[in-house]
Amino acid sequence: MDSKNYAEVLIDGEIYTLEGQEEEAYLQKVASYINEKISLMKKQKGFTKQNRDYQVTMVELNMADDYFKSQERAEQLEEQNRALEKETYSLKHELVTTQMKLEKALRELEEKKNQTEKAPEQAAKKQP
Repeated sequence: MDSKNYAEVLIDGEIYTLEGQEEEAYLQKVASYINEKISLMKKQKGFTKQNRDYQVTMVELNMADDYFKSQERAEQLEEQNRALEKETYSLKHELVTTQMKLEKALRELEEKKNQTEKAPEQAAKKQP
């Protein structure tokens, strides 16, 4: 069974005890992110004049916006990764093909060289 971790975190001036499987450092990081969002929203004109429910909803909407933008970015990066993997595969195939052609050309060159070197010997053997 997984052990639970507990962490006391400060969110918007209130202390909360969080429980989860994540390490305390992670839970503190999450709380820090929430505090950052709240702080940014409080800088918006008229935000603090709104009722608490409105403020909470606006913070939640901003966090959801961040989530969906991050998700979209992750999908773009995954697509880019797939394209790069495809290109890498293609380049590896091209490299192997080129290496095979080079090896064939080197063998043919070596055979021609050997034939050229043997030709004078064979001509000398044929002379009476």
